[in-house]
Amino acid sequence: MTAEMIVDELRGIANPENVKGMARFGISSNNTLGISMPVIRQMAKEFRGNHDLALELWDSGIHEARILAALIDDPKKVTEAQMEKWVYEFDSWDVCDQCCMNLFDKTPLAVKKIFEWSEREEEFVKRAAFAMMATLAVHNKKLSDEEMMEFLPLIIAKSDDERNFVKKAVNWALRQIGKRNMFLNAKAIETAEKILILNTKSGRWIARDAIRELQDEKIIFRINKKEEKRGTHHL
Repeated sequence: MTAEMIVDELRGIANPENVKGMARFGISSNNTLGISMPVIRQMAKEFRGNHDLALELWDSGIHEARILAALIDDPKKVTEAQMEKWVYEFDSWDVCDQCCMNLFDKTPLAVKKIFEWSEREEEFVKRAAFAMMATLAVHNKKLSDEEMMEFLPLIIAKSDDERNFVKKAVNWALRQIGKRNMFLNAKAIETAEKILILNTKSGRWIARDAIRELQDEKIIFRINKKEEKRGTHHL
């Protein structure tokens, strides 16, 4: 099946009413068809690993086709040029997050791009850095605690960005790092306390929300149970 045929299929199941609902959650209505994620995920099963098709779907500019592209692309074939092209074409937080959690975080360039994109000023480029940080904390079990800790200064440095899609991603990254294990839980809370000292409007929200979650008894219980299962304990 060609990209054009897939786009035609997507257009055939478009739901304009859903587009209105998505807009209320801050999702761009530009070239958006209103198709739910379960439907897109089901479609993706047929085309997984098809890099060339992913590139063509992305270039269609259709919101759902771009999410589908991120789901089917082969991370081993993703180039730095592709990552740069796609990240600058992000126009909605959900496309950004789906690309980061389903594709970009699985590439060898993930950590490099976190450091680079966190310094860029474009809202969705900067969001991508912290969204990928958050998803690496969940998905990449090979990264050491020391490597994860290298992200914490970036979180502090960018905690003053008051743009909604950036500050929410910074908060997301801090919380996910802090839920990785008890050692990083303590380090994430320390980071939040340092952010509070800076006393910025966005920083206060980022830090207080993170501390509230990371000190929650249920979260602590889950982390401890996970560490017991793995046989790892941090003093």
